[in-house]
This record gives sequence, structure tokens and C-alpha cells, in this order.
Amino acid sequence: MSSLSIIWTLAQKELRDALRNRWFVLYTVAFAALALAFSYLSLAGAGIAGFAGFGRTAASLINLVLLIIPLMALTIGAQSISSELERGTMSYLLAQPIGRVEVFLGKYLGLALSLLASLALGFGISGVVMVLSGSGAADPSAYITLVALAYLLSLAMLSVGFLISALTRKASVSVGIGLFLWLGFVFLGDLGMMGTSMAMKMPIGSLFAMSLTNPSQVFKMAAILNINATLDILGPAGVYAVHHYGQSLLAIFLATLALWAVVPAALAYARFANRGDL
Repeated sequence: MSSLSIIWTLAQKELRDALRNRWFVLYTVAFAALALAFSYLSLAGAGIAGFAGFGRTAASLINLVLLIIPLMALTIGAQSISSELERGTMSYLLAQPIGRVEVFLGKYLGLALSLLASLALGFGISGVVMVLSGSGAADPSAYITLVALAYLLSLAMLSVGFLISALTRKASVSVGIGLFLWLGFVFLGDLGMMGTSMAMKMPIGSLFAMSLTNPSQVFKMAAILNINATLDILGPAGVYAVHHYGQSLLAIFLATLALWAVVPAALAYARFANRGDL
């Protein structure tokens, strides 16, 4: 069996396991249900069809993604390796004629596909609501870009979860660290940056650079920019970013999210490949 066949077989197993995970199913159902509710309420509240309705729906979906998707990705990523180490199944798996790189890529690909399925369900339902209401034709490219940004955020958080899982041996510890990081990324990001900038009197450029260290903040800025909203609502850092980087700003956000997806995953594999307890 070739390496690609092994990776795909392991990915299918991870995908099936994720779909049987009650917490993952709960997150997916919650995301889909809330996406449907927010889309309907936003369009109904707008009172008109077209781009205004799309903008209200997109703004609601941005906040929904920021709340649920990092939690989902961090949770399943944090359990990816540590849970099998704790049960002893990882040693059994590696006793087979399978390399560690194939195991790692198979697990990552399977969980990435499960996140894609979850996002497709939620955004698909929301898109159907907008099409039926007459708002979906406003700017389909902006909606597709929003979905792509949300998926990049999920991959970034999944990679962070994998890194946590590779550094620990107990699934409960991994999940606890993942939840702590979720709180930090989602709830303490804005407050932390505001407090730090006020206490240290940071220059605007440094404040913007600091915001790039939080993938949730990067997604939020990119998503707001994507729906043609002004970054003024993000304060001085947003104004600085628009005036300083101009048309290249979205590319900077995309590259930053891509780095957040690649670098932690690479570090997680380096740790997994060099573990001596397997």
C-alpha cells in the first residue's frame, strides 16, 4: 500500500471518529442552528434585500465563527494524539508498517475534513436563507471568501490543538489547555491588547503587529475588510492598517492565518516524530 493510500485510510478513520464524537456533533449542530437563526433574524431585521442584508448576516456569522469554530478545532485537535497515547492505541498503530509522518498527516487530514464538513453545513444553510430572501446574489465572492477565512481560522486552531496534544500525554490535560487558550484567543484578545497598549503606551504600528499574534483577531480583521466594512470599528490599529498597507492588507491577513496553520502543525509533527515513549 502506498503512503498516500495509508494517509487517506487513516484520514477516513479520523473523519468517522470525529462524526461519532458527541462533542463535535454538538458543536456542529449548534453552529448550523445558530447560523440559520442569525441569518434569518439579520435579514428580517434589515427590512430590505441586497447587500445591506448580506452585510448584517455576514457580521453575525463573523461573531458566531469567532465563538464556536476555535473551540471546536482546539478541542478535537487537543485530543488527536494525547487520547491515543493515553489509551495505548498509538503504540499499537505505530507497531504496524506505518510511518509517523503518515499517521500524523492522516490524522490531521481527517480532522481538517471534519471541520470543513461542519463549516459547509453551517454556511450552506445560511447561504440558502440568503438566496431565498434575495440577498445571496449581492456578492457571492465575498461570501465564499468569508467561508475560506473561517476555514483558515479552523485550520490554525486545529494546528495549535495538535501542538498541545503532541506536548502532553493525557487527553484531559490537553483539552484543559485548549480551553484555556480558547478563552485567551476569543475573550481576552481585545481586552489584553487594549490594556497592554494603554499601560505601555505602544505605538499604533506595534499594536497592529501585536494583533497579528492572535489568529482570531486576524480572522476578524480580514472578515470585516472582506465585507467592505471599514476597519475604523477596530480603533486606531485598524485605521493604521488600512492607510499603511492599503490593497495588500487582505493578503497580509491570509498569509498570517496560513502561517498560524503551518507553523504549529510543523512543531507538533517535530515533537511527535521525536517522542521516545512510543
